[in-house]
Amino acid sequence: MKSDRLLSILLLLQTRGRVPAHELADRLEVSVRTIYRDVEALSASGVPVYAERGRHGGIELLAGFRTDVTGLTADESRALFILAAQGAHAALGLDAALGSALRKVMAALPAPYRPAAEVTSRRILVDATRWKGGPQPVVDLGTLQDAVFADRRLRLRYRHSGEQEARTYTVDPYGLVSKAGVWYLVADRRTKPQLFRADRVQSATVLDDAVKRRPGVELADVWEVLRRQVEERPGGLDVTVRVRRDRLDMFLRLNASQLAGLPDDDGESEWVTARLSYGVVREARALLAFTDRVEVLSPPEVRAELAAAAASVTDLYQRVGERGL
Repeated sequence: MKSDRLLSILLLLQTRGRVPAHELADRLEVSVRTIYRDVEALSASGVPVYAERGRHGGIELLAGFRTDVTGLTADESRALFILAAQGAHAALGLDAALGSALRKVMAALPAPYRPAAEVTSRRILVDATRWKGGPQPVVDLGTLQDAVFADRRLRLRYRHSGEQEARTYTVDPYGLVSKAGVWYLVADRRTKPQLFRADRVQSATVLDDAVKRRPGVELADVWEVLRRQVEERPGGLDVTVRVRRDRLDMFLRLNASQLAGLPDDDGESEWVTARLSYGVVREARALLAFTDRVEVLSPPEVRAELAAAAASVTDLYQRVGERGL
């Protein structure tokens, strides 16, 4: 609706300052000509808005003009009070600020929307952490935040998974991302995007050098590239297993990221066949957690790996028994 669009333009300009007409058109999914018509409508209604053409031009509000209109609909009001990943606010030191901000938003909401927003905050909870994820290591995001908000480069001492020694990197940060309760630093290293898990950062130093980001590239763009790299990384090793029906649900939940398609399930057989994808043979050892409820059918090297691992465990406990422990 035009009224919603006019209010959106007003709030964007109030927040961003000067904004190019083509950017407003992209954000609101209309033509640039429509944006200029909307600007004329705002001006006619008394809003001090003007447009400057040219390379560095754009649409802007007169300096000092502010509006107290929230522009929130009933659904938008509810959405604000569904607090996802509350631990994220605590990790950033923003728990108190979040509570204060929501109180202010509540006070600014149109009176008819307040009861629904309050009920939503008490009836809906989003917990982004995984089941039985175990205690998470304490992560100090302070220095990483400082670099992100000050647009400065970072020097990291970082330990990769499976390595004992930390390495030193100088990176250009784009921002921080919380994924399923785990914090990541998204940065360029030598102009190439890279993901750094925050709990593996042993030390971080904010440098005096200004950050050098690729022109026109935002945090969301880099995160999408890195996310796809992780999720679409070829497994390289196809494993066929059969799973007892009484453990199928748990098996599917715990191996969702390794599943290669849906299992072959006729709904009646005691065993259900499924296919998994791993990077290396050793990763398949995770299947031992299902004991005799999961059997690897192929390839032979994975069967041999699990047999060797099981034999090693058996030998360990037999030796413990012999020592009388």
